[in-house]
Amino acid sequence: MSTTTLTAEDRALLARPLHGFLTVAAGPVPPQPRPVWFEAADDGTIQLFTGPGTLKVRRLAQDPRASFVVAAPAGEPEHWVSVAGRVTVETDGAHALAERLAHRYWDLDDADHAAGLAGMLAAPQVRIVIHPDEIHHFTD
Repeated sequence: MSTTTLTAEDRALLARPLHGFLTVAAGPVPPQPRPVWFEAADDGTIQLFTGPGTLKVRRLAQDPRASFVVAAPAGEPEHWVSVAGRVTVETDGAHALAERLAHRYWDLDDADHAAGLAGMLAAPQVRIVIHPDEIHHFTD
C-alpha cells in the first residue's frame, strides 16, 4: 500500500529499537544502503544524525533525495515500512537526537556504551530529516 502518512501500525514498528536502512540518491553511482539509528518524529518525518563530513551528507548536498526502510525481525509476522522523499540537513537538534536514540538502542549503564555516547556528543553532528513524499508499507 502507498500513502504519504504513517499508520499507527507503522509508528509502532518505527518506535522499536530496530535499524533502518538509509539510501541516498547518488546519480550514476549504485545505491549503497547503510544501517542507521532513527526516530519517526511527531510531524511524520524520519530523523537520524551523522557527522557533517560524511559521504551521505556530501551526496545529499548534490541530490537531496533519500529512501529509508525498516522491517520487523525474522520470526515475526511480515511488516515493513519504506519512506522516500526530500531530505534536509539541519545543524540544530542532532546532539539531542543522538542522546534520545542512544537511550533507545543502548544500555547506558554499560561503560562502553556510555563512552560511545559521550564521543558522539563531543563530535560535530547534523540531523538528516526525510520529508516523506511517498510511504509504502506492508503488514501481515
